[in-house]
Amino acid sequence: MEAIAKTKYLKGSPRKARLVIDLIRGQNVSRALSILKFTQKRAAQPIAKCLNSAIANATYNAEQMNIAIDPDDLWVRACYVDMGPTKNRRRVRPAPQGRAYREQRHYCHITIEVTSDEKPKTEKELKAEAAKAKRAEAKKAEPKKAAKKDAPKAKKDEVTETAAPTEETVETAPAVEETIETAPAAEETVEAKTEDVAAEDAAPAVEEAEKAEGETEAETK
Repeated sequence: MEAIAKTKYLKGSPRKARLVIDLIRGQNVSRALSILKFTQKRAAQPIAKCLNSAIANATYNAEQMNIAIDPDDLWVRACYVDMGPTKNRRRVRPAPQGRAYREQRHYCHITIEVTSDEKPKTEKELKAEAAKAKRAEAKKAEPKKAAKKDAPKAKKDEVTETAAPTEETVETAPAVEETIETAPAAEETVEAKTEDVAAEDAAPAVEEAEKAEGETEAETK
């Protein structure tokens, strides 16, 4: 539901009235009325009357259309101040260096539009919603990241389990070295046996040689 209220030929310059009208633009009706109540400007009271008139027009239009409306749901969609006529007064005010300035009395027109439609979201609200969406996505992505982190750990455990038997084979390597070290001892035993056999084979020849020497010595005597 929409409604418009206008105040024409309000005393005061439009520049001063715009300072007040800018405070209530886009605000809720109740908040706008409270702002105008505590604003110490001469244009605040007439603007509040215009706003109340806009609220009354909205409720009246809703009754005519047989629509239920809550005045607290209304908000100020548009409000602006137009320049009015200046009173043609033949008066002047003294100015420096003997000059005179013409005295002018300004008037302005105020227009306020209220509506009960959904209020568009501001940039701050949009940024806040985007931040919330990012946080929600991050929370959803956390379990996936945790699963990815656990997968390499499981792979490492498997690698360590498979590496254990290799360590055992490495530990058994010294046994081979011992066998290699014992090989020279076996060679020594073989050499000793060959020497004993050679000595046994040479013993009869030595005895025969000794006997022959003994016989030769006896013959010479």
